[in-house]
Amino acid sequence: MMNALRRGVLTAALCAAVVPAVSWADAAQWPNKPIHIIVAYPGGGVSDVVARALGEKLSTQLNTPVVVENRAGAGGVIGMDAVAKAAPDGYTIGFSAISPLALTPHLNGTPFDPARDITPVVSVMYSPVLILGTTANRAASFKELLEESKASPGVIRWATAGLASLGHIVLEQIKYEGKVDITHIPYKGGGQQLNDALGAQYEVLSTNAGPTVMQHIKAGKLHPLAVGAPQRLESMPKVPTLAELGFPAANTTSLFGIFAPGKTPQDIVLRLNQELNKALAEPDIQAKLKASDNVPMGGDAQTFAKQIAQESANNARIVKAANLQAN
Repeated sequence: MMNALRRGVLTAALCAAVVPAVSWADAAQWPNKPIHIIVAYPGGGVSDVVARALGEKLSTQLNTPVVVENRAGAGGVIGMDAVAKAAPDGYTIGFSAISPLALTPHLNGTPFDPARDITPVVSVMYSPVLILGTTANRAASFKELLEESKASPGVIRWATAGLASLGHIVLEQIKYEGKVDITHIPYKGGGQQLNDALGAQYEVLSTNAGPTVMQHIKAGKLHPLAVGAPQRLESMPKVPTLAELGFPAANTTSLFGIFAPGKTPQDIVLRLNQELNKALAEPDIQAKLKASDNVPMGGDAQTFAKQIAQESANNARIVKAANLQAN
């Protein structure tokens, strides 16, 4: 776990890391060889689909091959470590959630320095956190769920993808703010968590939005109680956000983006940012994201870095208050 000094440095340094002082002599000729995108998650998922779609756009826009490679493991840390250790020349970039930069460092640390070794390029999308009831759940609403947990402490079982996962962070914040006793059921990934949800092995789960989850919601096998998102989802307009329900600190999402190695020249970072924003604005990319209930983002690198820094500060507080530990 990072010590207190490193936590303090991380928040400020993440913002400063966006614009490296180094300038490369060959930056004006970039790109003149294939670009590699390292996806920090397995193939076939929403992250992989989005990264490959962006890679195709980037290849066309820059008139250069773009190769996508999956390096999954450790919640995105393995992939981001590969980005951190790559040459800072703009030819290796990564696609990942911000958790390896804003959450994992406060738990058991990372093999790279998030502030020094990674440069945020652009935010791509945020994936809402869904709070879902299984068929074992008797509460018709989130309010009823809290009332039941107060009446019968510890009886409600809430499953997440793992200890110190984003879903666990959301749960701990709700327990703290709502003064409720809910039993945490941590899994090691989302696959078995979802299988057991469909088997009614527990009452509630927190998970990211995605096509498979939405299919089970439409089939009535899972019932949405709340969402972690800046606003209600178009696909579920009657489902309130956690902020609306009185839990603004728990109203968080999984923010994903593109990253470059630390010390990547400023003009290359700027060019990547411009080209990726252009790709994100394309109707087919927008449709791909919205179809899986992920929300397109975009914007400048500095704003993205500030979002990461704020998330890091919030997570540091929650991790300390709840005394969380990683798997």
